[in-house]
Amino acid sequence: MNDTLNSIFKRQTIRSYKAEQITEEELENLKMAVLKAPSGRNFQPCHVRFIQNKQMLDEMNRDFKELVGYDTPAYTRWDVNPVYHNAPTFVAIFAEGDSYMDGGIMCENICIAAEGMGLGTCIIGSIGALFEQGNAAGNKWKRTWNIPEDYKFMIAIAVGYPDEKPEQKPRFEDRIEVIR
Repeated sequence: MNDTLNSIFKRQTIRSYKAEQITEEELENLKMAVLKAPSGRNFQPCHVRFIQNKQMLDEMNRDFKELVGYDTPAYTRWDVNPVYHNAPTFVAIFAEGDSYMDGGIMCENICIAAEGMGLGTCIIGSIGALFEQGNAAGNKWKRTWNIPEDYKFMIAIAVGYPDEKPEQKPRFEDRIEVIR
């Protein structure tokens, strides 16, 4: 089996990370994975931010919790982890219009590249509530991260060195069919 398939088959969600930051080389490789992601008609509609500032991430988490509630199960392990799961790197993808497909492709590139480098990832959609239209806290973060005002949140990814090895979850093979 080749390395790419191995990364795809092994990748799973990680929600517990070591405090150690990823290396500059790993960060550069993830940025290259972003740049190489295909997009419809090569429009490249996404703006991507790699946030590695824990203080900023904790403040973003407070803003998110103020919005959804501190006792609301908005994401897995909400009662013990911040929304970014204490990952040392948090990736946020925003795009023009409804470019969810392009954001999804970019997200997958990041996750598979990270797996290939021995990093763990967790795809995070719930933080999108912070960036809904008209939310002042979300607008604050978009300004802080230099995201155009009219761009929409697509998806986020926690990235870091895994501090857990969860069991692989079963997959519904009966949902795949070959039609000839």
